[in-house]
Amino acid sequence: MPLPFALDHINLWLLRDRFQGRDGWTLIDCGIANDPIRDLWERLIADQLDGLPIVRVLCTHTHPDHVGLAAMLTRRFSAPLWMTLGEYATGRILSATMPGANGDSAADHFHSHGMDADFVAAVRRRNQGYFASLVPEMPTAFTRIIRDEAIAIGGRIWRVIIGLGHSPEHASLHCAEDGILISGDMVLPRISTNVSVYDIEPMANPLQWFLDSLDAFEPCDVDTLVLPSHGRPFRRLHQRLRQLRDHHEERLSMLLAACRERPLSAAEVVPLMFNRKFDTHQMTFALGESLAHLHALWYGGGLVRSVGRDDVVRFAAPVAE
Repeated sequence: MPLPFALDHINLWLLRDRFQGRDGWTLIDCGIANDPIRDLWERLIADQLDGLPIVRVLCTHTHPDHVGLAAMLTRRFSAPLWMTLGEYATGRILSATMPGANGDSAADHFHSHGMDADFVAAVRRRNQGYFASLVPEMPTAFTRIIRDEAIAIGGRIWRVIIGLGHSPEHASLHCAEDGILISGDMVLPRISTNVSVYDIEPMANPLQWFLDSLDAFEPCDVDTLVLPSHGRPFRRLHQRLRQLRDHHEERLSMLLAACRERPLSAAEVVPLMFNRKFDTHQMTFALGESLAHLHALWYGGGLVRSVGRDDVVRFAAPVAE
């Protein structure tokens, strides 16, 4: 399915299934809620589902490209939504644009980490209902899935692997017998998964959570076929896991050296981390990821955190006693 962002597509997965006495399809993820994607779904339903219904919708996590049309599809087919509790609850909060998850809180968050007034103003305008524009509603009920749960889909048994850091409680699905991993956003073939600190959880340590979560994929077989949410299916999973760890370790070392020279805010770190220009949408992720790396160093004892007279948070090397 196309996406109106720099990351211009998401892979969705349909698994032939029989669920609660109904023959049809279990759908993994949904796409965002906009008219072009609704039109594509109408074409898929008419031409590609063999006249069978979607009998279950399983969303790996609550980001808009994964859950945006869950309400429409579950209602249309009287199909249940399956998600982890952390993802479902977060989706309900963000879709309702609750206090603490709106444009004002996002703007204050970015201001506190050194972004300029023009960017802060743009975020304040954009984020008033931004998530809700892509996820206008969440289903009002769901079926919870949990770590290591065995889920039967289409004659296969899929084990739930929970990943943290990219989102609150991301669910990947692993079929050990056939060597298939539906990895969602946790393991992607060409780009590193975004790991950000957000305004709703401003003191989080998501990069460390993400790196720790990668350990759960190590038991997968060496020839596992990985079906990611973005990019092409691939093998050599364990090589990719090493690449992701090395990528983040390199950035952590670079930031540690930079902060030893002078205190830095997350905004000042962005050009060190990413040597390119960003639009407002992309910059929110770049700032969030820069802050995630600073937080990992801070929680690990390599940096200290302080708030200046300008109310901007900066990170520096500890002062030797």
